[in-house]
Amino acid sequence: MDILLDVIRLLASVGAAFVVGKLISKLKLPAILGWLITGMAIGPHALNLLGTSILDSQWFGIIRSILECMFGLMIGTELIWKQMKKAGSQIIVTTITESVGTFLVVSLVFGIIFWVTDIPIYLAFMFGGIALATAPAPSLSVVTTLKTSGPVTKTLIPMAALDDLVGALVFFLVIALVSAHLAVGGMSVPMVIFLVFLPVLIGIVTGFIAGKIMQHTKDPKATLAVMLVMMLLSIGIGYWINSMLESSMLNFMLIGMSFTTVFANMISQEQIDGIMKVMNPVIGVAMIVVILSLGAPLDYHLVFGAGIYTAVYIISRAIGKYSGAYFGAAVTHAPKTVKKYLGFTLLPHSGVSLVFTGIAVSVLSGPAPECASIIQGTIAAAAVINEIIAVILAKKGFEWAGEVPEKKTVRVKTA
Repeated sequence: MDILLDVIRLLASVGAAFVVGKLISKLKLPAILGWLITGMAIGPHALNLLGTSILDSQWFGIIRSILECMFGLMIGTELIWKQMKKAGSQIIVTTITESVGTFLVVSLVFGIIFWVTDIPIYLAFMFGGIALATAPAPSLSVVTTLKTSGPVTKTLIPMAALDDLVGALVFFLVIALVSAHLAVGGMSVPMVIFLVFLPVLIGIVTGFIAGKIMQHTKDPKATLAVMLVMMLLSIGIGYWINSMLESSMLNFMLIGMSFTTVFANMISQEQIDGIMKVMNPVIGVAMIVVILSLGAPLDYHLVFGAGIYTAVYIISRAIGKYSGAYFGAAVTHAPKTVKKYLGFTLLPHSGVSLVFTGIAVSVLSGPAPECASIIQGTIAAAAVINEIIAVILAKKGFEWAGEVPEKKTVRVKTA
């Protein structure tokens, strides 16, 4: 009975987010901002409609993993090798420069502050590692809802997959080194790196099998059925591996991205279009649920208690993301719009950063509890403030780049 009530609450939450998103879009703001605000308003720290009994439940965790994987479909179907190979080096270089740039700027700024205030310097590198995280869902939701199209959009979509990989790799390397420094029992560095890339490996294997089968299916329904069965198998493998780990380290969106990318490059465009025609409405619901699950844990009270570290973190991270993307686009001779506006679309942060923060706090809570509280308070407040600002700036970035289609008005001739 409790589960049934929680399911009704979840459905009511999705409905409320949908309505608020529509109202927000009337103000010429992205609907995702409405979903995010709804999540905070109905989360455990406010109305508690979407409470911890849902967010921490196993059934919701499974549903969220499935929806995150489905969300990866939207990205994977855009990663067609024939279309990407011209811009391949540009995307890889820009991903590396904006990631490394963010890590260096945030680590340097906090390193100076912590050196002056006599706080352990390793904490600065942990801030830098967390800052790398980019939550692709918000910016990609803007892409979907506003139907953006152009060089910035084409660069952002494949970067969403690569950015998660680079961010996770650097963060877990930092965590492994700090754990070793503090003599905290944990996984070895090679094991951490393996787990970072494991979701991609799972997706590649299952995607290849799916692609081979789809090459012999002529009926659109059969093609769709093969895709769904193999995707659920991918999720099942990921969930099984996660259940054996101390914390859920596997990124299901990466599983979905890599799974889709592989089979999408093995079948015809007609088959891809047939799959997405059915899946697009499902992806729309998936986006709402994923954004709600990002917004609900955010405590809006933290906005009022945000300190100087929060401001420094938000500003230094924004500088690192923008300057790194600008530099990467410049050296690869990307279009001017990519150089000037891509950085704005990379600012959304909350979901992955909160996962990284939880891992960092678990590492520090025993040997350095005062450092754990600094990270927890700073990132939690930054997640609330940054996400609202970042979604608006992401939308403006697409607008400034001229990639938001203008709504055509129909003129009625009068006699």
